[in-house]
Amino acid sequence: MRDTLYSVVLLLFIPISSFAQDRITISGFVREKGSRELLPGVNVFIENSAYGAVTNTYGFYSLTILKSDSVTISYSFVGFDKQTLRIASQKNVELSIELPAVNQLDEVLISGNRLDEKVSESVQMSKIDVPISQIKKIPAFLGEKDVIRVLQLMPGVQKGTEGQTGLYVRGGGPDQNLIILDDAVVYNASHLFGFFSVFNGDALKSVELTKGGFPARYGGRLSSVVEMNMKEGAKDKLHGEGGIGLISSRLTLEGPLAKKKSSFLISGRRTYIDVLAAPLIAQQQTGSSSKVKPGYYFYDLNAKVNYDFGAKDKLYISSYFGQDRFHVKEKSANTENKSGLNWGNATATLRWNHLINQKLFVNTSLIFSHFKFAVSAYQEEKNVGKDPDIFSLKYNSLIRDFGLKTDFDYYPNAKHSIKFGAQATAHRFVPSALAVEGDFSDEDIDLQATPINTIEAGIYAEDTWQPFPALKLNGGLRLSTFQTSSKTYIRPEPRFSAALKLARDFSAKASYATMNQYVHLLSNTGLGLPTDLWVPTTDKIAPQQSSQVAVGLAKDLAAPGISLTLEGYYKNMNNIISYKEGSSFISLEGENANELNWEDNVTAGKGWSYGAEFMVQKKTGKLSGWIGYTLSWTQWKFPELNFGETFYPRYDRRHDLSVVGIYEISKRITLSATWVYGTGNALTLPVSKFTVFRNPYHPAFNNPWNYGNNTSEYDKKNSFRAEPYHRMDIAIQFHKKKKRYERTWEFGLYNAYNRKNPFFYNIGKKHDEQTGTATNVLTRYSLFPVMPSFSYNFKF
Repeated sequence: MRDTLYSVVLLLFIPISSFAQDRITISGFVREKGSRELLPGVNVFIENSAYGAVTNTYGFYSLTILKSDSVTISYSFVGFDKQTLRIASQKNVELSIELPAVNQLDEVLISGNRLDEKVSESVQMSKIDVPISQIKKIPAFLGEKDVIRVLQLMPGVQKGTEGQTGLYVRGGGPDQNLIILDDAVVYNASHLFGFFSVFNGDALKSVELTKGGFPARYGGRLSSVVEMNMKEGAKDKLHGEGGIGLISSRLTLEGPLAKKKSSFLISGRRTYIDVLAAPLIAQQQTGSSSKVKPGYYFYDLNAKVNYDFGAKDKLYISSYFGQDRFHVKEKSANTENKSGLNWGNATATLRWNHLINQKLFVNTSLIFSHFKFAVSAYQEEKNVGKDPDIFSLKYNSLIRDFGLKTDFDYYPNAKHSIKFGAQATAHRFVPSALAVEGDFSDEDIDLQATPINTIEAGIYAEDTWQPFPALKLNGGLRLSTFQTSSKTYIRPEPRFSAALKLARDFSAKASYATMNQYVHLLSNTGLGLPTDLWVPTTDKIAPQQSSQVAVGLAKDLAAPGISLTLEGYYKNMNNIISYKEGSSFISLEGENANELNWEDNVTAGKGWSYGAEFMVQKKTGKLSGWIGYTLSWTQWKFPELNFGETFYPRYDRRHDLSVVGIYEISKRITLSATWVYGTGNALTLPVSKFTVFRNPYHPAFNNPWNYGNNTSEYDKKNSFRAEPYHRMDIAIQFHKKKKRYERTWEFGLYNAYNRKNPFFYNIGKKHDEQTGTATNVLTRYSLFPVMPSFSYNFKF
């Protein structure tokens, strides 16, 4: 019955030419020699032929070619020795191989594209692959290597505020990025209020960013897809990797459970800011009548196990857990204050791979994702002879997903690569906030809003087709749906991309994609902090929608490893939401968090973004790196904001430039540096301040001397442009191979020339002692001066 169903499905997709009897199929898996880790993205091609294949996420490839006496097959992947095999091609062949890794210290690739895959030959545009080995060489904030910070160095991707890890891709906000870890969605990817991301590079196998021309298999966000896959765990022997830095330490272990059949991976990281700061805080408060005890730490844990049942079936179980915990306690003779701030993610994925036949591969995933944020505050002030004054705040928000998805990879012949599948996710949202004056217990009031349950689903099909050697096409359609309590949204999402080879190493590319987003992030700051609220599409609030068109040129130069890309794009965004002016999500009175409806406090608008992106990459040699430049405009328009007039959002940035360089002085010493420049943020600041005087003897005023209100007058929204942002980071690494392990010492400088970049502005008073007058002045506040860092890393 199952095979019959598969056959019916395939009839919808199989080109007539695939029924020809003069063809044979070569298929198999590509693994790393030794660890037997499956390798995605390996280039497999028939020599002296224009056609080839690339292994999928699980290392599987399939090539259907004409029969011949023999063919020569090449397997190539950056960081691994190229393998070439000559085989007879008279009948179907199952051919799995293992690629030996080269010395990782010799690896100098830092481009977004793999060394053996020329940018002019891929049909996909607006896509960046980030090698994990390069993330570990680029200078990092406080020595903490961070995937998201490396993505911020790419053209078309902008950072938010100083130190933040939020991604702003082609005019979109941090909520418009679909961040996936082993098929599970991660809703908040930040530690330490956004200064670090939750992803530990030691546990990751691959990182891929798509910012336009989205294939039909992706959906649910407007601006980008960040897809990360964890390592599977070595199957040959026990391996370890770790490091000790200024603010945190980490350790990763991987090894076999059943040799060549099953393996495990476990990776943990924890900061010790709380341990280091405790004695300093205690010493500073010696002799004080009021004792303040703050504390903060974060941790994350990745775990994965897998089992290989044979040539056709593999099972994977992976999970991630991470928490941030911040608390402050203050106690004196008359007052007691306690506050806490906790947030964290949890994900789990169960995946089954099944090889139906040499041409058809299927992966089925059960997915769980959970994000929860909670804040609490308690203040008690004692009064002699009276009841104490008590103020309490409770704020809880969560989003929880259960999902099921099935993806098919079908390879009818060397000219076609077809993907199709379906996905369904049950969402539960619980947004709430409540502040209460007076003593109460949790049983007295309803501390959280009524859960909102929704279902999101989608089906898709796409085909990468090479009708002749100079042209590659990818066409697809995704049909997405979202079910609220009483309404169903059904949205088609067409996708198309093309690459035309104009010369041997020169291509023109174009793409179009429509995306729908059924979840929204409500933010008062625009920073993408954990305090922001995730809310769903409802009967009143429509889904966000975008349409993006992009065109570009890609050139591989004659000099080894150098490539140029130039892309232009235009994107429309509809039904993006924002808080109304003066709105808040905290209910200050009442006994029920449902009393304040978030739908009544938001307004919907539209936006558009357009620009050009340029990137030059040098991939080989002792000196390697890239230069990326973005010229862009982003504008929003909301009927209830800025008097209905168009305005620039906070992170509209006209110019954005990044320069990244890595110099291999020797096999033992690596020098790296980055320099970034960006137009200042668009901010709303008062243009004047004045005092409004009132009748001091009016009975409404208890104090006759306090009869004035300070009032600010504002111009148009975000009409003030901050100063430009620029910064240089440098680092040097010292490598040494010991008898049983490798070690690396790294020393770095963040903001090496001590640029005082603007973090925020304030208008204050400047007093003239001679005249006794005061004038308003604009003051710039900076966050991070030059900051040194060091770390010790090891690997065995």
